[in-house]
Amino acid sequence: MRRIVAAEYLSLDGVTEDPGLAGEYVHRGWTVPYWNDEIAKWQTDQLFASDALLLGRVTYQEFVASWPLRSGDPFTDRMNSLPKYLASTTVQEPEWNTTLLEGDVVDAIAKLKEQPGDDILIYGSGALVNTLMPHKLIDEYRFMIYPLVLGTGKRFFRDADARGDAAERDHLVATCPRVDVRMRDPEFAACVQGAMDLAEAALRSSAPFLATLDLLQIMKDCQRG
Repeated sequence: MRRIVAAEYLSLDGVTEDPGLAGEYVHRGWTVPYWNDEIAKWQTDQLFASDALLLGRVTYQEFVASWPLRSGDPFTDRMNSLPKYLASTTVQEPEWNTTLLEGDVVDAIAKLKEQPGDDILIYGSGALVNTLMPHKLIDEYRFMIYPLVLGTGKRFFRDADARGDAAERDHLVATCPRVDVRMRDPEFAACVQGAMDLAEAALRSSAPFLATLDLLQIMKDCQRG
């Protein structure tokens, strides 16, 4: 059975909207100043460990507008050549080596997981991830947490009801033991374990925004230390 891995950029206050330059969000591109060789390697490793991408409509449309125009380096060539699966009710004729999922999206993705192969990688696609979360279809969450507070914008945890009751959230953590958190500033290297524990707690919590504020306090404490 294949695994589904969700790679997500988060600000300290849980915002995940438009981390790159595409999109209409007022603070779009908020991850760009932090790009470095470590992030490049992290992104390359997870892309080459996957043999397909799974995308929601917004992320797909942002990607398809730019990635096919690029070529000439291993990462870009891999990104363009991988098969993609799209969850959308409005895109009828996808491009870029993309298959449109038919019928109920949860059922379609469950069937994808039953096929042999390597990881299926989700980039962004917050609405899709929030749809899949209560159905325990995501096997690993990889959060890259950036040391800034954006204040507004779409957050990773969008609806408390979408995550189900407390028992379901506990089951989510129990069946998804891999929560990989990367702090995007070397000053906070000592906080990685605490951030990882907090991310796992956020998956259980009905108030992830408060958990994110706790993360901000952890980082302040590390700065004082």
